[in-house]
Amino acid sequence: MNETIDITSKEMWERAKEIYLSTLHSVEEKSQVDRYLSMILSVSRKGDNFIVLTSNAYAADYLKDNYSERLRKCLELVADGEKIGLEFKYDETAKPAIIMPHNQMGRQSYSNATSTFISTMPLNEEYTFEEFVRGPSNSWALAAAQGVVSNPGKSGYNPLFIHGGTGLGKTHLMQAIGNELKRRNANMAICYLTAETFLNEYVNALKNGQIETFRNRYRTIDLLMVDDVQFLQKGKQFQEEFFNTFCALWQAHKQIVMTSDVAPKNLPAVEERLISRFEGGMVQEIESPNYETRLAILRKKSESMKPAIPDYALEFIADTIKSHVRAMEGALHRVSIFRSMDPTENLTKETLSKLLKDFIEKEQTLKKLNIEEIQAVVAKKYSVTITQILSAERTQSIVTPRQLAMYIARKFTTKSLPEIAKLFEKTHATIIHGVKNIEKRLDVESDLKATLAEILSEFGYNLSDKMD
Repeated sequence: MNETIDITSKEMWERAKEIYLSTLHSVEEKSQVDRYLSMILSVSRKGDNFIVLTSNAYAADYLKDNYSERLRKCLELVADGEKIGLEFKYDETAKPAIIMPHNQMGRQSYSNATSTFISTMPLNEEYTFEEFVRGPSNSWALAAAQGVVSNPGKSGYNPLFIHGGTGLGKTHLMQAIGNELKRRNANMAICYLTAETFLNEYVNALKNGQIETFRNRYRTIDLLMVDDVQFLQKGKQFQEEFFNTFCALWQAHKQIVMTSDVAPKNLPAVEERLISRFEGGMVQEIESPNYETRLAILRKKSESMKPAIPDYALEFIADTIKSHVRAMEGALHRVSIFRSMDPTENLTKETLSKLLKDFIEKEQTLKKLNIEEIQAVVAKKYSVTITQILSAERTQSIVTPRQLAMYIARKFTTKSLPEIAKLFEKTHATIIHGVKNIEKRLDVESDLKATLAEILSEFGYNLSDKMD
């Protein structure tokens, strides 16, 4: 693309994105929006019309159908009410080439192709090691990621499996590996995608009779990075395909990096041989950051914000928003937007408390909500006892309230998975299986969704407030 981006237009677009993201309270929704916005290649303005070019046709259509109107209104807000048009287009000239290197001479032999991606998910260039804030909660994972970069494919670091809660930096670290290896080896064939994307491409290959092409693509790359590995549980045949792909790359000394919400041993419905492979390299956990690390993250994130955010405002956010980093970043963007609207306004503690009222209230509710109370309310709603919820009984009349209580505990509290498992007297895998089952049912069972909404209302929540 030869089109230059006017700096004013770029600033308007970035500000509109910040405003839109600040209106989203669900971390899951923010993650999805971020994922599709990352497929945007360029933004330009012609008159009163913004033209957004994406890396693939699907992204252009999806952004247009799901986010266009809301983003357009945010642009008009930034433009002080000026009428703005917004178009999403697919730039075919920028389509990533499919890499199928045939030289398997060793881990230092890379494809001669100029493009390094075979997936529709590009790397975010802002995710670098320099931008990653190190702290006690993530230092070992960071060291492991840097070890991968120093010697990709080395047995002690292959595969690298990073696990931890939502919004703690797993994806940042994984993409930092890809960005750094891309910088060091321009011809290195790199693939970054989610487990769900891998599944969808596998299903399409089966349907279209192109399974050999699929296998050639994924078994002849230099670096495979798979986000959200917990979704590998979908189907024995799919796990078989992933296992064979994993083995082909590992035996060729090609690097594999994966992220997950939980450790390999706690992945539900994943075959033992896959778990054994995942644990055969380096497994590292990222934990919730302490106050000092939260403050350092906020300082890093606010460096380019104009007007500047005073340090005492950053300290206020770090002290009050502790549940996860994305919530903290959302609060920071809210303050930044407020500052840009009136740079002369004094950000007192009282002003910050009012401005971030919904963030703070949610944080306080998360602290107060306990699992025993969730179990009691759900049991009452379904006319069962807490003893039955904690039992091993498998009748549907007991399984539904049990799994729904697990879902609420996992999605609407800050309790860790081990804590939830202990209070339900179940294994980690059982909790995750229960949560995933409720997620699937909520998509198709309106009665269950209505019941969940009623239960949540008793705690002062609504469906959009979940943690991830």
